[in-house]
Amino acid sequence: MINSTSSPTLYDVAVVGAGSAGLQAAQTLGRMHRSTVVIGTDRYRNDPTGHMHNFLGHDGAPPAELRLAARKDAEAYDDVHFLDVVGTGVTRISGELGDFLLEIEGEEPVRARRVLLATGVRDTLPDVPGIAENFGDLVAHCPFCHGHEYAGTRVGILGSAPHVAAMASMVQPIAEDRVVLTDGADLDEATAASLDRTGAGVVTDRLVAVRKEGAGLVVTLAGGEELALGGLLVKTEWEQAAPFAEQLALETSEVGAVVVDAFGRTSVPGVYAAGDLAQGPGLPMPMASVLVAAAAGMMAAAACVQDAALARLG
Repeated sequence: MINSTSSPTLYDVAVVGAGSAGLQAAQTLGRMHRSTVVIGTDRYRNDPTGHMHNFLGHDGAPPAELRLAARKDAEAYDDVHFLDVVGTGVTRISGELGDFLLEIEGEEPVRARRVLLATGVRDTLPDVPGIAENFGDLVAHCPFCHGHEYAGTRVGILGSAPHVAAMASMVQPIAEDRVVLTDGADLDEATAASLDRTGAGVVTDRLVAVRKEGAGLVVTLAGGEELALGGLLVKTEWEQAAPFAEQLALETSEVGAVVVDAFGRTSVPGVYAAGDLAQGPGLPMPMASVLVAAAAGMMAAAACVQDAALARLG
């Protein structure tokens, strides 16, 4: 517990979330001597995966290892304070620029002049037995993060929406073979034609189950046939992991992400957002990447510092 008095300390910035975006923001704020409280729980979007990839200097490292090192870096700065909470963590944020109030389950509230949201999103996986158990390893949603690990194998792509053609084309240089599994749905004519041009196969039977076998997967189809795969790419449905966008009446995009400018500023003065929950200018959706999230955390923290500096000039 940071403060047990009836009038909590007023921090310059409250960072909500201690993943890569929140930890990088904390380090940046600490280096600029901004009093910062980082409020995090023990839940992270990439918990299911044992190794992360496509991150400079950390390729193949466990996500927890990166978080541990990043937290150690941030803790070296006297102005950065961590509040580790259980349960849901921050339950409500109210107030305005200069004085936000953050209510926290099991803790005294925290006050801050500015709030930086780095709470991420929550994934919902396709409802096929075995997908959740293998997600983050042999089942993945990002070819940049996991595609190389399927090199030289038959890669399955689950879905029937137009994106499956782009995904099949993207992994063509990686996979020995590619097969789109529509799970009983029909492809539209344009998607089917695109898949045909890339040489990808199509299986329309429903999926009954997915299981790990050896170094790969076996997919059982409704007709009884079994299909061996080196990996399976799926599209997850996601939603904000925390209710703060609604509580603070932040502008959100068509896909449900918090709309931010290039520096992570939201539509509400004093509120910033970084990581998977935020969508920057020119992007159709957030890019789910640890490296991108960390960079966004640095930019949002820099905006907090810059905006406060300009405010002091009058």
